[in-house]
Amino acid sequence: MRIETAGRPGKRDVLNEDFVSVALPASGAGGALVLLDGVTPPPGNGGCRHSVPWFTARLGGALLELSVSRRDLALTACLSAAISRTADAHRDTCDLSHPLTPQATVVAVRWDDDEVEHLVLSDSALLLEAAGGGVRAVLDDRIDRLRAEGRRVAPLRNLEGGFFTAAADPGVSGRAVTGRTPRADVRALAALTDGAARAVEVFGADDWESTFALLRKAGPEALIARVRSLEDADPLGEAFPRGKPYDDATAVLVEL
Repeated sequence: MRIETAGRPGKRDVLNEDFVSVALPASGAGGALVLLDGVTPPPGNGGCRHSVPWFTARLGGALLELSVSRRDLALTACLSAAISRTADAHRDTCDLSHPLTPQATVVAVRWDDDEVEHLVLSDSALLLEAAGGGVRAVLDDRIDRLRAEGRRVAPLRNLEGGFFTAAADPGVSGRAVTGRTPRADVRALAALTDGAARAVEVFGADDWESTFALLRKAGPEALIARVRSLEDADPLGEAFPRGKPYDDATAVLVEL
């Protein structure tokens, strides 16, 4: 089995707000991965005394532990429990009802000898490479659909008719894109925060097939370097408008 991961902050003087971890239980019963992309609130807002990295570390750690230890629970139930556990850690000190309380996108994958189970919430991406070749992207495309309709995205976060992220409401797990694939049909998988997927989703320079080929050949660090080179060519976001000229970028590759 091959597992590689890499991450870089969007700015050198700030922390990377992403989280990624992979677990291979000693039982040998498959494994699990969790990738989160923390949502950066505007300065002075959020109603929480804790940082986004604090939140993603606790939510990601809880989700990974539950994904491994509670194989009797679906990933949606694991995410609900992880959100509740994280909310309990700071509900006495922070306003968890604030619309900008710390939150994150989620990709979670769990596999064993029989199947690969996945969960995707918001705009991080999961790529599944078939045993016979070919790459399938598993995406929660709500944000893209809202933008295509010309709607402002930010006010529609975690609202009916909008898009959803993992914050303090455990019920949000029911909004995730989920599925199961026979293990024999999956040769490898990769998870990318939207910052690592920009060569496809923002710049249109690559597609998911070429992205996976780069990951397999040179690893996640090479993919992030590819994204940074495209950002460097348009540092102000003039040719390719985007919310941030540079974004945190994290990727993980697992060859099963």
